[in-house]
Amino acid sequence: MGLILDTSVLIAGERRGGTIEDILNQTRAAHGEMDIALSAVSVVELTHGIYRARTEADRERRRVFAEEAFHDLIVHPVTLQIAQLAGRIEGEQTAQGNIITFEDLLIGATALHFGFDVVTLNVKHFERIPSLKVVTL
Repeated sequence: MGLILDTSVLIAGERRGGTIEDILNQTRAAHGEMDIALSAVSVVELTHGIYRARTEADRERRRVFAEEAFHDLIVHPVTLQIAQLAGRIEGEQTAQGNIITFEDLLIGATALHFGFDVVTLNVKHFERIPSLKVVTL
């Protein structure tokens, strides 16, 4: 059992001036001692945030934060199995009129593949993914 951190949790922590260690401590205090990881999709989203920063100071702060996350957390790649799972979920849900954003779909599929829960601040986004347990901080 473990947790996949959604990028929303990381972004909120960074905006508060926190560290990855702060986020991990808060997550473990709320959910117990377990594996905590990221989807490679969060790497894309955090890197995107670095390059859209308005000032050089913001860019550097975000870069340091992201590098800390990439160093301190396991980053799970999008494997063939995860991609196939995401495709099945998206196909089934779209057929029912339930649209899931691609980023959230891949993060959720990563969690499901490993039998993990997703920790997010965007519960509604992830509740659309069947069988996925969604938790908050």
